[in-house]
Amino acid sequence: MIDIQTITNIALRAVKANKMRSVLTSLGIIIGVSAVIIMLAIGHGAQISLQNEMKSMGSNLIIVRSGVTTSSGARGGHGSQPSMKASDGDAIQNRIAKIRYAAPILEETAQIVYGNANWSTGITGTDNRNFIIKDWDLAYGRFFSEADIKNANKVAILGQTVVNELFGDVDPLGKTIRIKGIPFQVIGVMVKRGQTGMGMDQDDTVFIPITTAQKKVMGIKFPDQVKFILLQAVDAASTYTSQDEITSLLRQRHNLGVNKDNDFVIMNLTQMMEMMEESTKIMTILLGSIASISLLVGGIGIMNIMLVSVTERTREIGIRMAIGAKTWDIRWQFLMESLVLSLLGGIAGILIGLLGVELINHFSSFTAKVNLFYIMLPFSFSGMVGLIFGFFPAYKASKLNPINALRYE
Repeated sequence: MIDIQTITNIALRAVKANKMRSVLTSLGIIIGVSAVIIMLAIGHGAQISLQNEMKSMGSNLIIVRSGVTTSSGARGGHGSQPSMKASDGDAIQNRIAKIRYAAPILEETAQIVYGNANWSTGITGTDNRNFIIKDWDLAYGRFFSEADIKNANKVAILGQTVVNELFGDVDPLGKTIRIKGIPFQVIGVMVKRGQTGMGMDQDDTVFIPITTAQKKVMGIKFPDQVKFILLQAVDAASTYTSQDEITSLLRQRHNLGVNKDNDFVIMNLTQMMEMMEESTKIMTILLGSIASISLLVGGIGIMNIMLVSVTERTREIGIRMAIGAKTWDIRWQFLMESLVLSLLGGIAGILIGLLGVELINHFSSFTAKVNLFYIMLPFSFSGMVGLIFGFFPAYKASKLNPINALRYE
């Protein structure tokens, strides 16, 4: 009967007897476990950042932008052909069952002024559907009224960054700011959103009614023109199934013949985000796999040292066999020593890995996230490495001839 407690105690004594060698033997495991934890935490942090960015943008999104122009064989970029209208968005929302909301969008960068303060920021002409799609609430104030949209009123809703830069501690509600020299009354302030995963400040923006942007601020060339239409489908699957319906409806509204190309571009943001999320998962697996190579190298180090240990302790093995130790007693002794070295290295690797994650979070803008699975996975793997790479030395020790072992000098 193998006495696990006795064998464990013998293994611990052997490790303590050669502290420096034990540390150096476990170094590969320590580096491997800590590297796997850090790499997986970085990948997991990237996934969470992407998910948060998706939430901030809204769910089940489709963007329909104006198409491209062609002049003398030169093709312009997306949006260079001003084909999209706010009324197209209304038609899509009203006639396609799987589309919940359609928000018209016009965007431009402009200098805004309040008193002696000024700030350059993004101006977005839209309506209240934009806020519903993005699930973005007011901190205080009100959204646009029907009269604001109908009459192209000069009212504005500010992001928190704009409030901080222009007003400081002053309450902005009811105050008048100037956009391109045009006076606008502040009617609301949005809840703080923070930065996207790409580092863009979502709060550095000003919202004005879409009709005001069209008629008084952005100088559009054609009536009812918008830069793009932001759509929200009822679910993720509908972002795929609705595209053909949207295409058919817009071709009909834009009077495009059979042989004419689309004068618009449909972008499925849900599909793009799913692809990005899948890429992030693959990156996490790749990072973890690369880091796990260190664990294999650490296992080879343990095997080498254990082979040296078998050679050094040949007489001890002979004595144990002479007094009645069985083959598996010897085997388990060296397996246990290998396992103890790898597990102690795993514990040290966990501590160093967690410290590394904290340092990344403290000294960089990137966020690394650890969960229990990302700790237990490399730790369990380190134990398996100890057993696998410790088996050959243990097997070699158990096969020694007792008489030859006792004679070994």
